[in-house]
Amino acid sequence: MIEHLNRDCSCVSLDQEALAAALESNLGQPGLYGLVQRRNPHMFSASPVFVAHRHLDAMRAVVNAVHDVTALPGWCDAVCADLSRTNRRRHASPGLVLGFDFHLEDGRTSLIEINTNPGGALLSATLARAQRACSEQVRALVPDASSADAFEADILAMFLREWTLAGRVGRPRSIAIVDDDPLAQYLYAEFLLFQRLFERAGIRADIVAPTDLHCAGGRLWLGTEPVDMVYNRLTDFTLVEPSHASVRMAWEEGLAVVAPHPTAHALYADKRNLALLCDPQQLRALGADPDVADTLARHVPHTEIVTADNAERLWSARRGLFFKPWAGFGSRAAYRGAKLTRSVWADIARGHYVAQAVAPPGERHVAGTTTPQALKFDLRAFADARRVLWFSARLYQGQTTNFRTPGGGFAPVFAGRDQPRPIP
Repeated sequence: MIEHLNRDCSCVSLDQEALAAALESNLGQPGLYGLVQRRNPHMFSASPVFVAHRHLDAMRAVVNAVHDVTALPGWCDAVCADLSRTNRRRHASPGLVLGFDFHLEDGRTSLIEINTNPGGALLSATLARAQRACSEQVRALVPDASSADAFEADILAMFLREWTLAGRVGRPRSIAIVDDDPLAQYLYAEFLLFQRLFERAGIRADIVAPTDLHCAGGRLWLGTEPVDMVYNRLTDFTLVEPSHASVRMAWEEGLAVVAPHPTAHALYADKRNLALLCDPQQLRALGADPDVADTLARHVPHTEIVTADNAERLWSARRGLFFKPWAGFGSRAAYRGAKLTRSVWADIARGHYVAQAVAPPGERHVAGTTTPQALKFDLRAFADARRVLWFSARLYQGQTTNFRTPGGGFAPVFAGRDQPRPIP
């Protein structure tokens, strides 16, 4: 079976010369490979993760089910309470690519969270261009460059769609890629790849901090240059921090198209939503089809919002739980219950956390210094509403993904069945 390759195949599929060429060609920019090697030595894994098509199909079914649920009028009423009615209606779209994160263990596929600004999309496409087969068995599983080209084209198309959905005509002339202190961000290399993607489409792109922007005269500006669109990589998902005021004003007043936006995060990515997605009775009460509700109940681990009323019970059951801040990102301040201390629990019990039943990640044996080493992996489905565009994996050791593990990092997904074929 295809999954046995995760245990038995410790070959290296990454071609470093091909990776350098992909990062520094017209798809990237000169010096980008060196930048990654210096700043992010564990960004790319040398090993693929093998996944059976039936598990990818299960992930697609979950993505479809989530889309069906989020389209229900009752869903928005249930999850957008913190937004004004005007902002609930504003750009009620996915707001660019969505990231659905899964664990796969013992044949069980579990959705552990959803992200509206998932990192790694263009990095994963670049990685796919640098794969080689270690054997005839694996050769048929290696994705070709055309699948990566199509994925990048889909990503660009989503930006242009957001532009059109916001009532604009033509295409944006300028896009600001915005994050706090972008030069210091771990995924700064991906910002450079997005910059090149936009520039190849004839759109000026600047990588900036939100404080570099200002609103005046009914427009958003970067110095003396107007900004038509913001690619929002901020992790202040509701844009409430004072330093993000210009981006929030641009979004609320329509001075520029901002994506992803707070409404999309509320609809899809707030981790409190998982407590609804795992509950078939509540989903049916919101109007969900019973089959859709049952699909989500099978694949979303039981999740509860931590409150004063259930804190004592959750502490007692902590060894089987994982605790995450509901507005968190990148595994920050997330804790495996079995390792919790009383002092950390005191912070969790104050609220703003969810408790999720532990869904173990998969395991991949990769080449080690002397013998193969076992790493954990999770899977990410990059999706546009119903359509899954790309699958990627992350290899790591420890509680959560961290990009600090030798042999770990972003990994390609090689998928197969009895007659294997390449899947992006």
